Order: sequence, then C-alpha cells, then structure tokens
Amino acid sequence: MGTLNSIDYTVILSYLAALVVLGFALEKMASKSLDDYFIGGRRLPWWALGISGMAYFLDMSGTMIITSFLFLLGPRGLFIEFRGGAVLVLAFMMLWGGKWHRRSKCLTGAEWMVFRFGDGWSGRFAQSVSALAGIVSAVGMLAYLIKGAGLFLTLFFPYSPLVCTLVMIGITTLYTMISGFYGVVYTDLFQSAIILIGVILVTAMAVFQLHGAEDFGAIAAQVTGNAQWMESLPQWKTSMPAGYEQYEALVMFAFFYLLKNIFLGVGAGADPRYFGARSDRECGLLTLFWTVLMTLRWPMMIAFAVLGIFLVHDVFPDKSVLVETATHIKSEVAMVDKAHWADTLSSIVNHPEKYNPQFIDSLQGLLGGEHWQQKLLLVGYEGQVDPERILPAVLLFTIPAGLRGLLLVVLLAAAMSTFNATINLTTGLITRDFYQKYLRPRASTRELIYTSWVTVLILVFISFIFAYSIQSINDIWAWIIMGLGAGLMIPGILRLLWWRFNGGGFAAGTFAGLLAAILQRWFYPGLDERLQLIYLGLIGFGAALLGTWLTPPEDDSVVARFYNVTRPFGLWGPYKKRLAEEERKNLALEHKRDIITSPFALLWQITMFLAPMQLVIGAWRGFYATFSLWIISGLVMYFVWYRHLPVENYFDPGEEAGVSLGEDEQGRLPADP
Repeated sequence: MGTLNSIDYTVILSYLAALVVLGFALEKMASKSLDDYFIGGRRLPWWALGISGMAYFLDMSGTMIITSFLFLLGPRGLFIEFRGGAVLVLAFMMLWGGKWHRRSKCLTGAEWMVFRFGDGWSGRFAQSVSALAGIVSAVGMLAYLIKGAGLFLTLFFPYSPLVCTLVMIGITTLYTMISGFYGVVYTDLFQSAIILIGVILVTAMAVFQLHGAEDFGAIAAQVTGNAQWMESLPQWKTSMPAGYEQYEALVMFAFFYLLKNIFLGVGAGADPRYFGARSDRECGLLTLFWTVLMTLRWPMMIAFAVLGIFLVHDVFPDKSVLVETATHIKSEVAMVDKAHWADTLSSIVNHPEKYNPQFIDSLQGLLGGEHWQQKLLLVGYEGQVDPERILPAVLLFTIPAGLRGLLLVVLLAAAMSTFNATINLTTGLITRDFYQKYLRPRASTRELIYTSWVTVLILVFISFIFAYSIQSINDIWAWIIMGLGAGLMIPGILRLLWWRFNGGGFAAGTFAGLLAAILQRWFYPGLDERLQLIYLGLIGFGAALLGTWLTPPEDDSVVARFYNVTRPFGLWGPYKKRLAEEERKNLALEHKRDIITSPFALLWQITMFLAPMQLVIGAWRGFYATFSLWIISGLVMYFVWYRHLPVENYFDPGEEAGVSLGEDEQGRLPADP
C-alpha cells in the first residue's frame, strides 16, 4: 500500500537487528544458572527492574484498547480500564505483595507453593496446578498480544495478520530464548528510552493540533456521538456505540473492576522482578518507580485519541459511508464474521484481484477513490469506525514518513517487551515446575535452558491457534481479566491470608476456577463481565473451601516456617502467638501502615494517570481538582509508608549459593529458622 518509505524501513530493521545482537551479547550471562536465566541472578538494581516492569505492562494490544476507549469516552475511558489497563494491582504489590513473595527466595510462583505447603503431595499438587494455571493464562495473554499485533501491523505492511505477527513474534522469541531474564530487562531499558521519545512526540503533536481547533469538544462530540467527551467523571448511563453497549453502566462497571483489583491485588506479587529483587525495601522502590513510569502511557494514549478524532472528522465527514461499506462487504463476502473481519479486510486490500471487479469498484466509490484501502481497514464490523484501529490509523494518516517508522518502533517495543516477559515467566513454570521437578531433577543448566527453548516454540504455536478464534482484543482481554482472573483469584488470596488453607484447597480452587473459566469461554463467550467475576469467583471460592476441609492440614513446621519468613497479615492467630511480644508489636505496626496506605495509594495512582490526560486536552477545572487529590494522597503515602520502608531481610546472592527456594539439591526443606 506504500505506507512506509525507505527511512521507515531502515529505522524498523535497525531496531530489530539491535534486539537480536543484544540477545546474543547477553547469552553468556543468562546461561550461568537457572537463577540467572529466569530472574537475573538476584543481582539487578531496583530501578532497572522498575523500568522493566513498566515496559512489560505497556503492551501494543493494551495501548490500542485503551486508546479506543479514550477515543470513545475521553478521559473517562480510564474507568473502564480499572479492569486491568490502569494496573491498580501495583498499589498492593508495592505495599506488601512484592516483599511477601521475595522473602521466599523462590524462582517461580508455582515453586512458591512448595514453600507455602511443603514438598509433600499437597504442596506438589498445588505447585502443578499453579503452573498449569499460569500456562493457560499465558496462552490467553499471548493470543491477545498476537491478535492486537495483527490488527496493528496489517495497516502498514501488505501482508495478512498471520504473516505480520509471525515475523514480529519470531524475532522476539529468538532473543528471549537466547538471553533469558537478562534479555527481558536490558531490552526493556533500551525499549523504554524509545517509548519515552514516542510519548513526547505524539503528545506534542496532539497539543499543537488542539491549539489550532476552535472548539475541540464540539468536534469530539460530533465524531464520537458523546456530548460529555471532555468530562472526567463517569455518569450512571454513558452513551456507547454498537458493540460496546455493555459499558453504558460505566459507574457500575468501574465499581466491579475496582472490586476485582482489590481482591486480585491482595494476593498478587508472584513476579520474577520480586523474586529477583535484593531486599524488601527494593520491592517497594521498584514498584513505586514502576507505577510512576506507567503514567507516561496515559498522555500518549489520550494524544492518539485526540489525533484520531481529528482524523475521523476529516476522513469520514459522512458516517453513513461506514454503514454502507460494512453492509456491502457482508453481502458480498460469504461466511464473514467478527472474529475474521480483520483478515477479510486485509485480504480485500492486499489482494483485490481475488474479488469481483464490480465489488472492488463499488468499494472505491463508497470510500472516495483515493486511499480507499487505508480507509477500508478502519471500517468496523458493526458499521462504524473500528476504535481498536484508531492508534495505527493515526500513524498511517497523520504522522509524516520517517517519523512514522520511529513511532512504529515505539509500539513494536511495547508489544515485544510484554511478549518476552510473558514467555520468560511461563517457560520458568514449565522448565522448573514440571521438567526439572518430576522428569529430570539432576538435569544440567544447559539441558534445562534447551528445554525452555522448546517450550517457547510450543507456547507460541498454541497461542497462534487460539488467537485465530478471537473476535477483538477487547473480547479476549475482558475474559483474561474478568473470567480467568476471577476463577483464579480467591485461592490466590487464601494462600496468603489463612493459616488453615492447604495445598489441597489451593489446587481444588485453582483447578475448578480454571476449568470453569475455560468452559465459560467455550460455551458462553458473551457472558457479562460482571457475571464472570461473580460466578467464576464463587466457583473458585467454593472449591477452595471444599478442598481445604476435605484434606488434612499442612504439617505445622511447614506452616510455621512459611509464616516466620513471610509474615503476612490475615488469619494467622495460632502462629502469631508464637512470636515474641516485641515482634508482634512491630509486625502489627508494619501491617497497619500497609493497610492504611492502600486506599491512598490507589487514589494516588488513579489521579496520577488522570491528571496528564486532563492537562493535554485542556480540561483545567478537572485538572486542578485531580492534582490536589494527587498531592494529598502522595503526602499520606510518604509519611505513613515510604518513610518506614524496611531495610532488613536483605538477600545476599552469595548465601545459600546454588540453592533456590531454600532447599537442598534433593528438594528437601531445611529446618525452621
């Protein structure tokens, strides 16, 4: 289609080549041990882990989804993204989740189950089910990334979504296999610098164009049909276009999403960045930095939404053309459904010779002749502009050649940094918690790394198959967060907060929630997200309680060791009583500070994301109120939590050398400390 020139291609190819070279350069460091390969040997500084976390969460597909909601709703799109895009779980990981998991000195979240429940049948059962749940979650996440990449890349390259994503994923897979977690972190540092450049450029372009508009609010209302586009607070009933009607009750959805984040956040923290952190204090610092850096995402996305509104206003002054075009395609192309709509449009654009000439001529006539292919790719299945393609459309129509290549690299960096981190985490589960645990306990490091390479290829293959059945990236993201997430949520909380909870309860609750989520996706894919949260959460909760009471309690020494090392709050009365009085007082004070800070940390994070968007679009009254709340919540965080960050529990990589999880070579737990 001629959308990129030689400068664009040079920028993109140089970037991809740099990633591969960096991957090979880090191969020697990554291959020293499994600790090095999966968590960086617990030697990486907190600021590098924080930057890596930001790059991991800033993915291409998520950026496209959030931009689509900001395009439709303005700043209020943030409240829909309470479900996951606003990453509210970071507040809880910052306060307690990160340090609780780091203290175990484990390598993976599934391996942590043996630390929690012991190395008997229940602990191993919990470990296996946890690993299985992590693998299924990763497949869903990878499919979501693949779907988003296909929607994005086909606007720029004359190939199908499958071919485009195969190239991108192939390169990412190569350097991730070679360099392990070192590759994840160091490429994230490189990619984050590129992302920062993109944020500045796109935001500046949007602000400049806004200053040239007499009444942007009126333009936004005309394009989106949303008269309150400039507002920041959600209404009880919000106007939404076809395909998004479920979000009309925006306040209720925001409440359910916030509730889900609170439940999920309490048990979150099983991330390689925390297992690889050097101290409790650094867990808090890296998450604080991670959260601050996530703020960069929001002015960039509202800027893309603003540029998208100007673009649609110019390209489609008559919206009836969109409806006519979609109807015409459905009548002429047999068996086209929403899941394969993007593939159909890509085929028409790139291979018009396969279709009736009269059909192609009529499409050209409807879309105005010039640039009809690019305009066609913006048409949604329901007969409106596809909001999930607003971001790539802005790059296609608005950004000049040359600079377009740089911004493409920004989005590629976002996609690849998320993909490589997901792959690294998941291969750790398979290699450590299945292959080494049960098949080859004495396998060499090189053999285990080669095993990881094979699992990467299998995971990518399965994810491609799953991605082909997805209707939209919003569709799969909603299921990952509200369906699969709800099914796995309650066992994840109980393992930390209740002494009587055992490996049988965790395995039963996790397996039941996982199975229920998969069956729901298969038989009831259109189930309301709120009902997914309620039904699947209750299934996981009921199965967890049943499994706990039908199986014996864990060995007292195992539970005591877990509590003495981790020190969580919750229902731990029998073990808390065993602590010295001074320890109990100090622990109660630490828990009190963490819990009191949590609502202020959430408010601080939400206002920090909202304020830059209000600033970009010039919503000054809302900005002043938001900024004031941010200052107040930040001061509370500083005095109640930050000033008291612990410096104890520092983990020296030299101690327990060669022993991960605090076990000996045969996997036996040492005596209680």
